[in-house]
Amino acid sequence: MALDTDTVRRIADLARIRVADDQLAPMAVELNGIMRWIEQLNEVDTEGVAPMTGVADFALPMRDDMVTDGGAPDKVLSNAPERAGAFFAVPKVVE
Repeated sequence: MALDTDTVRRIADLARIRVADDQLAPMAVELNGIMRWIEQLNEVDTEGVAPMTGVADFALPMRDDMVTDGGAPDKVLSNAPERAGAFFAVPKVVE
């Protein structure tokens, strides 16, 4: 698929990119090069190749999903500007 200057002008307009008229022809050459590269990639046989999200094949360590109080509620509440017992005290937001 070859792109001409009118198509490049339309693409630039759709992308909201201002391109001077004297830059349309060089940009068409660059975009045509990119399109040829994409066509080369489409020719690669990827049958049987599993999709991947990264190049490194590793898994993150897993841990049990357990709810805890953090083990130090007094330390956490020591940073609170105000507290009510074992809870943070916050201003009333609904009257």
